[in-house]
Amino acid sequence: MADRPLIGVSTYLESGARWGVWELEAALLPAGYPRLVQRAGGLAVMLPPDAPERAAATVARLDGLVIAGGPDVEPVRYGADPDPRTGPPAPARDAWELALVGAALAARVPLLGICRGMQLLNVALGGTLVQHVEGHVEAVGVIGRHPVKPVPGTLYAGVVPEETSVPTYHHQAVDRLGTGLTASAHAADGTVEAVELPSGQGGWVLGVQWHPEMGEDVRVMRALVEAAGDS
Repeated sequence: MADRPLIGVSTYLESGARWGVWELEAALLPAGYPRLVQRAGGLAVMLPPDAPERAAATVARLDGLVIAGGPDVEPVRYGADPDPRTGPPAPARDAWELALVGAALAARVPLLGICRGMQLLNVALGGTLVQHVEGHVEAVGVIGRHPVKPVPGTLYAGVVPEETSVPTYHHQAVDRLGTGLTASAHAADGTVEAVELPSGQGGWVLGVQWHPEMGEDVRVMRALVEAAGDS
């Protein structure tokens, strides 16, 4: 790929990050995300949180966008009361990443949501979430694996046509699908594992519930990079 597409990946702020003698607030992103973008043929750029009104200008500089995994989406965003098992809210991050999603959809910039990113895409389009799914986190801080089956005829099935085992860590899931979204993969228990906008409704848009940056399969990210190169 002569001109590698520029892929932005959302990051988040954490206080108390330490390196050397310093302990400061930092914009963080697990290294698996940029490494996966690079392995898939793209150039990775980290997007630190910013004012939501700057999202459109940010997305305009990108060829593709990844919304990374992270904390639970604040339930007020989809009109629900918080479940006691829902994590603490991150309203600034929600606002920034929802603005990024909206800007990417408006500009038809290829978009991939990963775990929280998929859930946020669903919420951005008016969908809701199941706030706690029993048994989907094997142990705190431990990535599990389970099979995911594609829905024939979908964008996702065109990228990964076979049932495959994926690295996963989540306790929330899609409930009511957002406007225009279709489910394109499921777990054995019926949990929605991928969502997408059908071709022609918003460019290349895919969300996956698992964490491809924690595995070896680059096909989903490569598909994003190729779509970014064509856009």
